[in-house]
Amino acid sequence: MIVVIGAGVTGLACALSLAQRGRDVVVLERHRRAGLDTSTHNSGVMHAGLYYPPESLKATLCVEGRDRLRQFCRAHQVPHHESGKLVVATEPSEESDLEPLAANARACGVEVDLVDAAFVRAREPHVRATRALWSPHTGWIDAHAFVSALQRQVEAHGGHVLPGSLVLAVEPAGDRVEVVTPLERINADTVVNAAGLYADDVSRVCDGELFTIYPCRGEYAELTPKASRLINGLVYPVPHGSGHGLGVHLTRTVAGTVWVGPTIRYQSRKDNYEADREPLTAFLEPTRRLLPAVALDDLRLGGSGIRAKAHPATEQFADFLIRADRRHPWLTHAAGIDSPGLTASLAIGERVADIVGMR
Repeated sequence: MIVVIGAGVTGLACALSLAQRGRDVVVLERHRRAGLDTSTHNSGVMHAGLYYPPESLKATLCVEGRDRLRQFCRAHQVPHHESGKLVVATEPSEESDLEPLAANARACGVEVDLVDAAFVRAREPHVRATRALWSPHTGWIDAHAFVSALQRQVEAHGGHVLPGSLVLAVEPAGDRVEVVTPLERINADTVVNAAGLYADDVSRVCDGELFTIYPCRGEYAELTPKASRLINGLVYPVPHGSGHGLGVHLTRTVAGTVWVGPTIRYQSRKDNYEADREPLTAFLEPTRRLLPAVALDDLRLGGSGIRAKAHPATEQFADFLIRADRRHPWLTHAAGIDSPGLTASLAIGERVADIVGMR
């Protein structure tokens, strides 16, 4: 029996890959249903893989996962749209930032083009840009529908998803372990830690290696229905200098809503989505930088999400942590899965299944 801890897109994708290989799998989820944390509290962007260091797990699994995700969505009727994305220089001083981004994307095997202001106007006539990077294979996915489809497929392949199953302890049981929840004890020969924001806590419960997950909140605004007509697809600024995010961007969803965000704020709590929210005025300047016609009345507050980052605010990058635990061979981690985790999830699932299969 393999126990997967966490029923976000990472845990469900791991469970699906394992179940498709004929393994007995149960997924334990602390919440009342799957995907209630990071998996559905994000922009829903299907990334092409522009930003990550070549040969990193984030770069490799984003490109592989993007293709897998597109195929999965078509096969299981998950709403998605490959709209393409513009990363825009809003003034000449930003244009030099596009060249290294294009070089990095190409080094990762991603198709991109450097385009002029006329190209931008033809696609996004209301966006301010002097030059841009065009990524034709970026898109958007309905994350809620993706979570539901993953869960259905796990169950169709004989796996089980148990909501409301907080892991209290993982105890030795001969050459196996017992995973203890408030309702039962599950005998397992393998545990996959895909607990998202709580992956470091789960590792400690398992007496596994020590690492830290840093919760980083991102908040969103939305354009009003009238103002949402000003945007046709995905529009990003040049990347955020801190390395913590991609900057406040504009995401047109399949439903036609345009999301503005996310912001970036490291915080101590892993469940604080709403306290001390940014005021609506905080979104106006970054929105107007891309879309000058927007006024404060064109914005309204949206949702928020918390990234499960594997590096603190003082650092710029940490790769996904996907490997066997350094203390216990029965434990495998899929942790620190921030962006592009949604896009990469199916590739992460295959990578984890490969690791488990080597034991």
